[in-house]
Amino acid sequence: MSWREFWNGEHSIYVNARHKTLHYDRIAQDIVALLPAQARVLDYGCGEALAAQAVASHAARLFLYDAAPNVQGKLQAQYAACQNIVVLSDQDFAALPTAGLDIVIVNSLLQYLTRAEFEQLLTHAHRALAQGGQLVLADVIPPDANAVSDVKALLRFAWQGGFLLAACKGLAVTFFSDYRRKRGEIGLTRYSAAEIEELLRIHGFASQRAARNIGHNQDRLCFIAVKI
Repeated sequence: MSWREFWNGEHSIYVNARHKTLHYDRIAQDIVALLPAQARVLDYGCGEALAAQAVASHAARLFLYDAAPNVQGKLQAQYAACQNIVVLSDQDFAALPTAGLDIVIVNSLLQYLTRAEFEQLLTHAHRALAQGGQLVLADVIPPDANAVSDVKALLRFAWQGGFLLAACKGLAVTFFSDYRRKRGEIGLTRYSAAEIEELLRIHGFASQRAARNIGHNQDRLCFIAVKI
């Protein structure tokens, strides 16, 4: 089973509904803080994007894309009535017009892609972005990251969000979960800051590391790249 197949099925990544809601709310807030005025935005690998309307309210148009077909179906059902949210199929994504976007957000995705898949994404993003457009690569796992730092970040988020007890129980469940087994089988792709910056340079971007990551885990990396 690939990561794409895993995310296309049922999983228990979130410890409860409050965790899931706060997770997507936090991501939406952090994305909004990065948006240029009236931008054409693509959230690539967006997951269920439960707070997409908050992002769309600050954008000229928001495109949502996730590679998992079941997630695409959920997004289409949820946002069918939203005039400036467009849910993309695989074919729609491939057909995005050249230079038609102002900013592409790729959050918490690179760990599930092979290096070749990541480089293919960089090529697509460069084509789709207007000159001077931005590519944001967020929640990138550095080589020295470990499970302890992930647990600490989750517990801190849970304490702040009022679901600490559920998080503690959820960590025990995660130990025996399909996600942990899949992580052990396939692993997660990790990048140093130097590796990310070099790949971005090769693919036509000027980049710098952002001061903050998107989401609750500030031990992970975030980069803002500009198409040149």
